[in-house]
Amino acid sequence: MKRTATIATAMILAVTAHSLFAAPIVYPAKGQSATQQQTDQDQCNAWAADNTGIDPVMLADQAAQQQQQMAGQAATQAPTSERKRGGAVRGAAAGAVIGEIVDDDAGKGAAYGAAAGAIAQRRRNVKAEQSAAQQQAAQQQQMAQQQEQLAQQQQAQMDTFYRAFGACMEGQGYSVN
Repeated sequence: MKRTATIATAMILAVTAHSLFAAPIVYPAKGQSATQQQTDQDQCNAWAADNTGIDPVMLADQAAQQQQQMAGQAATQAPTSERKRGGAVRGAAAGAVIGEIVDDDAGKGAAYGAAAGAIAQRRRNVKAEQSAAQQQAAQQQQMAQQQEQLAQQQQAQMDTFYRAFGACMEGQGYSVN
């Protein structure tokens, strides 16, 4: 289950990183030189950032930091279900008392009690492990949803920035896709 969550997280990170850096394609429709195109792109990047309040470099840095934080949280939220012991000892003690009272044979009662106590402890351990696994799955699902929401928010911001950039470049005589 942990491996599946790691793979899902990696896929979300890859999609997020790819979509954040998928800039529009710009073609010099009026025969602008490569140097002129670079100058115009730099100016349009600055203009788009000023007009939208979105800086793609800062946005990418924020995305990387958020992803690192979430990965760190995932690592610290691993279930810590430890197997408890002592069921057989407690069962033997209770069985000895009951065996002594009922049958005047504490040894036989202790043996039955130890077996019953071990079985009961095993059941409690299995239940605790299942509960920990369910809790971990719920946490991983919640983190995946949070990552997806962040990716959608960042993509919306980048779409806004690229629309402004594209409008600026079209104003400079370029074809933008």
